[in-house]
Amino acid sequence: MQGGRKMRLSQPQQLMAAEREIVEEAFAGDVIGGFDPGIFAIGDTITVPGKKFLYSGIPTFAPEHFSRVSAKDSMKRKQFVKGTEQIAQEGAIQIFKVPNSGMEEVIVGVVGTLQFDVFQYRMKNEYGVDLRMEGLPYEEIRLIDSYPGDLSDLNLGSDAELLEDYRGRSLLVFSSYWAIDFTIKRNPGLVLSEIVVAEG
Repeated sequence: MQGGRKMRLSQPQQLMAAEREIVEEAFAGDVIGGFDPGIFAIGDTITVPGKKFLYSGIPTFAPEHFSRVSAKDSMKRKQFVKGTEQIAQEGAIQIFKVPNSGMEEVIVGVVGTLQFDVFQYRMKNEYGVDLRMEGLPYEEIRLIDSYPGDLSDLNLGSDAELLEDYRGRSLLVFSSYWAIDFTIKRNPGLVLSEIVVAEG
């Protein structure tokens, strides 16, 4: 549904405990396995022609801990990008980047610090990438709803940083709640909002 593309499922299999069998027809509640040629993402929905279903997205919560992350080995850039994007799609982490920069280095945001350990472990064991991680002093994040000038001209102190999320939305991260008010006062016309808990 998300991609709006038509596809043919080759050899869909019904799974029941340890048994598998190829099926021609499935009903609500059946568990079916199919081959992913690399086009599916978490939350994708497959339907028969003419039927349309749309589910709300996986709930996400505003991160409270941030770390600047890159691959120790620059030759593993491809695996680094693939791993961070896939783990972010699962909802375990959120990834951000500095505007107009590539994905060689990303800012990872999490709700709890244990998620950093899980992320680091999975990147090494599933994608073969050792990470360089640098903790950042930020605790608050806000979406930029509007600003009359160019975002690169924002008057930001050392307690705030301009970032971009995977959707291309502009955000600001702050080291404290107080820094949010201070930044708004220093930038007339800047309107910020909190990240919504559930994203559809």
